[in-house]
Amino acid sequence: MADHFKNLLAGNSKWTSFSNNARLNFLFFLSLLLALSFSASGAKWDGVKVTRADSQALHAIKNELVDFKGVLRSWNDTGAGACAGWIGIKCADGEVISIQLPFKGLGGRISDRIGQLQSLRRISLHDNALVGAIPATIGFLPNLRGLYLFNNRLSGSLPPSISNCPLLQTLDVSGNQLAGIIPPNLANSTRLYRLNLSFNSFSGSIPVSLSRSSSLIFLALQYNNLTSSLPDSWSSVSNLKYLTLDHNSLSGKLPTSLTRLVSLEELDLSHNKLEGSIDEIGSLLALKKINFEKNNFDGSIPDSVQKLLNLSVLNLSNNRFRGRIPLIIGNITSLNSLDLSENNLTGEIPSSLSNLPNLTSLDLSYNHLSGAVPSLLSKKFNSTSFAGNIHLCGYGPSSPPCPTPELTPPPQPKPHRRRKLSTKDIILIASGALLFVLLILCFVLLCCLLCKKTKSSKGGRAPPPSTSKAAAATAAEGETGGDGGGKLVHFDGPLVFTANDLLCATAEIMGKSSYGTAYKATLEDENQVAVKRLREKITKPQKEFEVEASNLGKIRHPNILALRAYYLGPKGEKLLVYDYMPNGSLASFLHARGPETTVPWPTRMNIAIGIARGLCYLHSEVNHVHGNLTATNVLLDENTDPKIADVGLSRLMTSAATANVVGTAGSMRYRAPELSKLKNATEKTDVFSLGVIVLELLTGKSPSEAKDGLDLPQWVASIVKEEWTNEVFDVELMRGDASTSSVGDELLNTLKLALHCVDPSPAVRPEAVEVLQKLEEIKAEADVDVGKSE
Repeated sequence: MADHFKNLLAGNSKWTSFSNNARLNFLFFLSLLLALSFSASGAKWDGVKVTRADSQALHAIKNELVDFKGVLRSWNDTGAGACAGWIGIKCADGEVISIQLPFKGLGGRISDRIGQLQSLRRISLHDNALVGAIPATIGFLPNLRGLYLFNNRLSGSLPPSISNCPLLQTLDVSGNQLAGIIPPNLANSTRLYRLNLSFNSFSGSIPVSLSRSSSLIFLALQYNNLTSSLPDSWSSVSNLKYLTLDHNSLSGKLPTSLTRLVSLEELDLSHNKLEGSIDEIGSLLALKKINFEKNNFDGSIPDSVQKLLNLSVLNLSNNRFRGRIPLIIGNITSLNSLDLSENNLTGEIPSSLSNLPNLTSLDLSYNHLSGAVPSLLSKKFNSTSFAGNIHLCGYGPSSPPCPTPELTPPPQPKPHRRRKLSTKDIILIASGALLFVLLILCFVLLCCLLCKKTKSSKGGRAPPPSTSKAAAATAAEGETGGDGGGKLVHFDGPLVFTANDLLCATAEIMGKSSYGTAYKATLEDENQVAVKRLREKITKPQKEFEVEASNLGKIRHPNILALRAYYLGPKGEKLLVYDYMPNGSLASFLHARGPETTVPWPTRMNIAIGIARGLCYLHSEVNHVHGNLTATNVLLDENTDPKIADVGLSRLMTSAATANVVGTAGSMRYRAPELSKLKNATEKTDVFSLGVIVLELLTGKSPSEAKDGLDLPQWVASIVKEEWTNEVFDVELMRGDASTSSVGDELLNTLKLALHCVDPSPAVRPEAVEVLQKLEEIKAEADVDVGKSE
């Protein structure tokens, strides 16, 4: 190619005036640009036809697949062959090096003939409906780097022959129906860095080879039937960052070698039968998440946890821990979730926990704690955080009041003989007592006269409720009166205010919706809250409204906007009070910013994961469907962490009002297609809306913008179908670091997941928990790639 351009330029006088070095440099860069342009355009064919052996193997593979959607129509003998135009096939020098057919709705089995593709490097058949066993012939592929078969219906055992692939880096068969033992030599490959066997039915013990693999970075074995104890030696897996073994039947003690993995960031051993102490847990200095829930660990919580300065989640619930809660937990300023419930802890709650600036979730229930709950904690968290501790007091209306400390009686004087009172003494004492009583009566009469005068001067109106912090604190998790007979009901939260404070606040309209108008309210003490004034005649009757609002006030999750209070006015007006989010909605954050403001991909990915976490909590823990999930209803706090808003508002509204909101969501093109036939939203319609939001993050385009008559999911699908995938992504995401292969793969995998979420068929869409799991895996895999490149 370079010689061709050299001949074209030979007669050009400017070309001949260049030095030889300049000419060579120009030709070199020209060739490089041409190579890059071919790569960027997706042209992978090198002009060499596929070998006869590989062609026969591909035909055999096709014959055993069930192509429900006709995606394999290109697999025929017309045209230039498999290497030129067969969907999902990539070749080099006439040999197949990659089969990538995820999210294609394929059924049937994986043919044993796949083992004949000796140059195969990557097999990606995840998120289909494949059945049967994983072929043992895969172990005959000497160049295999990645095997991605997760989210299918594969059964049988994991072939031991897979351990014969010397270059294998990633093996993910999670979310299938595989059983049997984990092959003992599975980690034979010295390059295996990511192994995910979760959500299957594997049994037996964890192979020792996995605990001795020097290359492993990600190991996920959760939701299986694994038994026995943990391997004793973990010293060789010095690069391990993610270890999730939860929801198995593992027993025994925590190996000392496991507590010396200095790179470990996430450790989940919950829902097992492990026992003993955790005294050496403080050695895991890089840990960000610990989950030991529902085991048999005992002893005291070690003081060494104070060394875990990166820790954000600490869950030791449902064990047998005893003793006091360490004071030094208050030194872990990064902690945002602390769960020590259902143990045998005693003593008082350390006041140092009140100093944790990021703590948003606290559960100390069902222990043997005693004394008064620190006032700051009792204001910030509701009574469920402290329930089941019969000796605790002062944390809510239903808790026993804390006793007033008894004064030490003064020392009694020594008895001495008293003289007998004379008649004169008795007369003097009686006169003094009578005078004292007369003075008290006069004082009371004077007070009554003054009070009557004050009321008449104000037209008989009662004085406004006290605005002092002490008076307001008594309203937390309870009710206070408002001016004119209104009713203010508080839930737990960082701010406490009276009805008068709320009604006298300076209000600024933030927006309107089918439910009502949202205001930014600035209280007299300069604190800010968000207030939603609900439209009249669309809410349920007051009694039903209060029951539903009380239930909504108990919902607490870092990615859900918490309802802090509600106010019922004397004329039927209803106000809902929330935390104020300074960064506004996700819609304005993405689409109403200036050209100089950029939103990098890591920020967008964290937003997507946060929304998925909140939605997963709603579906699995609260058993609630949102029904109106849009980018406008996702708010961002000062750290751009997302909070899902308008949670549960449909429960406060009449059926007609709810139907109107569903119609609005449809006009904004977040609505799943089946909602036109269903009376109510479902979890799968929420997942569709989540998929649209993820597409919005990837493309930078608002779904309300028409594109050639197509909505956002249809437009993205049409571009991907034409293999112009890069044209889909926001231009911002294609600059700088986004051009690297790791970030490019992250974008592509997230795009595939989003398209899976917006599939027209509800049955094909994943559950919210599966979306969350996949997003976290995509992010973790990208982090691994970045770490390896560094």
